[in-house]
Amino acid sequence: MITPTSRIRTVDVTRYVTPLREGGSLPAIAEADDDFLYVLKFRGAGQGPRALIAELIGGEIARYLGFRVPEIVFATLDEAFGRTEPDEEIQDLLKFSQGLNLALHYLQGAITFDPTVTKVDPDLASKIVWLDCLLTNVDRTARNTNMLMWHKELWLIDHGASLYFHHSWTNWKESAKRPFAQIKDHVLLRQASKLDEVDEQFKAKLDISAVEEIIDLIPDEWLTGDAFDSSAEYRRAYRRFLELRLANSNIFVEGAKNARKTLV
Repeated sequence: MITPTSRIRTVDVTRYVTPLREGGSLPAIAEADDDFLYVLKFRGAGQGPRALIAELIGGEIARYLGFRVPEIVFATLDEAFGRTEPDEEIQDLLKFSQGLNLALHYLQGAITFDPTVTKVDPDLASKIVWLDCLLTNVDRTARNTNMLMWHKELWLIDHGASLYFHHSWTNWKESAKRPFAQIKDHVLLRQASKLDEVDEQFKAKLDISAVEEIIDLIPDEWLTGDAFDSSAEYRRAYRRFLELRLANSNIFVEGAKNARKTLV
């Protein structure tokens, strides 16, 4: 298991295998120089590096809290990569994604989680709902669960839609203290009957120093834009958002409990 203090490996992408057309940002299965297959997320996709930042922060916080998450690596695309790609859309994506991208280890043979087939116990369901409230993850719905079953175990994937405040940075401190309204659409909300217990457990485990170590993993070159003047300021803002979110977790827990009352 990779912990926040472990170094995130960097691999070089050697072969573009196939696009994953179901992903809005057109991720792909790719092979790297370590001979493993990865689900590659591109910095040149529509939401740019911010989706990669959300993927990194969300995935590593989930791992720290004990969830099963595929290994996350940095993936380098050479400038010559993709020149022979016949699909113009993919060729442009590869061109604009030169340099450092993000990838998750490909779980060969995994199947999409189906809530009608696999039942999740209240403790695990509550933990996942709590995590997604913390991260403001809008993308764990019945339509798109972003969970996989692999070797009869539940794995969490795709946290790129988390932390959506950072696409504008408007009133981000106030956003940190708000309930997460979209939790009403969460695929596991009905089973999440232990939110108070999980809140106490996870707040004791996820201290701000662990969060800071995870934020420090973000490459400087992804921390750009008009909101702040330096990568250090962006890091401080991410840290402060999550610090406020944790300190006010009772707000999003109560919001999730109220949303659940409409389902049970």
